[in-house]
Amino acid sequence: MTTMRTHIRSIVASWRSQSPAVRLIRLWLGVTWIYGGWDKATDPGFLGKTSSTSINKQLIGYSKSSPMGFLFRHMIERSTAIGVMVMVLEFAIGIATLLWIAPTMTAFVGFTMSVGLWIAVTWHVKPYFLGSDTAYAVLWLAYFLTLVGKRRKIDVSLDRRGAIRVGAVGVAAIAAMLLGRVAQKSTTAAPTAGGSSSAKQLIKLADLAVGQTHEFVNADGQPAIVFRTKNGVFAYSEVCTHQGCTVSYSPPDKALICPCHGAAYDPFNSAAVLGGPTNTPLSSIKVAISGSWVVLV
Repeated sequence: MTTMRTHIRSIVASWRSQSPAVRLIRLWLGVTWIYGGWDKATDPGFLGKTSSTSINKQLIGYSKSSPMGFLFRHMIERSTAIGVMVMVLEFAIGIATLLWIAPTMTAFVGFTMSVGLWIAVTWHVKPYFLGSDTAYAVLWLAYFLTLVGKRRKIDVSLDRRGAIRVGAVGVAAIAAMLLGRVAQKSTTAAPTAGGSSSAKQLIKLADLAVGQTHEFVNADGQPAIVFRTKNGVFAYSEVCTHQGCTVSYSPPDKALICPCHGAAYDPFNSAAVLGGPTNTPLSSIKVAISGSWVVLV
């Protein structure tokens, strides 16, 4: 109890000792990082593979657009673990910043994360000031330099009490992530309207022109893609038969390509393998045209 009171006093003292400008930066960074973690934790598609906000889709995009794309290619097949790590890290940085736990180290980690996001996400944004990651990197760096002050040596070692506090932050971050996942499940798990049907509607035929594709989630929860040609519609699983990464359709190549290890499949020839480290074609999925809809049979 005495230890708890001592730490509360140190938190209050840390806010009082800082100038209004530094308090504002600290508050903004701490709250924003917690919000970032919460936004991802409550997003039902973040840890999936088909949503536009999924970490899997984001990593695939980074692998193609970032100057460090080769690093992101190795992360794609571990996208779920990467997503969990990002959520926990954002919660931990935000909580530690507000509660004055290992503040100098936390500020440096926040700066490093912002630089990483800049390289991954907003590297190509022009003019540069339209990309928020550079602004956050500067804010974290300014906060870090303020904490360092005139010290010639930065001591990042932790005593026993400090290690316990850092551990507590980790536990709180994991708990916040789990709470967010529970919250999104409770708000999105609504019963399906209408009666049961043997065919699931995927997309209106009018919205899928000849030559276009549409991604959807198969009945088993796996990502899939449907094609429409002048001869009809057909679909395949987007799960690569090599190591389970998510393939994507490349119109210039007219092929479904895996960003992890380069496997390529011909969607116009029963998803036959065109190249890469596999000999097994993609699984086909039964779809059909029913009235004005493309349906999963």
